[in-house]
Amino acid sequence: MRDIAKTLSYGSIHIVVGFSIAYLLTGSLAIAGGIALLEPIANTVVFYLHEKVWKRFPERTNQPRGAAARRSRSLTASPRPLSGTGITAMPVNLASSRA
Repeated sequence: MRDIAKTLSYGSIHIVVGFSIAYLLTGSLAIAGGIALLEPIANTVVFYLHEKVWKRFPERTNQPRGAAARRSRSLTASPRPLSGTGITAMPVNLASSRA
């Protein structure tokens, strides 16, 4: 319910501001009233079209890319064979083990 009240409140302010600016620029109540009503309708249509365009692009995940991804993978604990010894060791991330 609060969201609806806030939306109506913002819409009212939007129309009053639009009307006021149009009236100050034109001096005409009819033109200011027309602009104050048409502008929010036009913005609503443009917003809808804007959303349709954005849906064409996939959402990004918060996966690191580039150097951050390489650094992240290098800090992942996975067993690695020690060259020529036949021993497998777990890497230790000293940076995260400090207090």
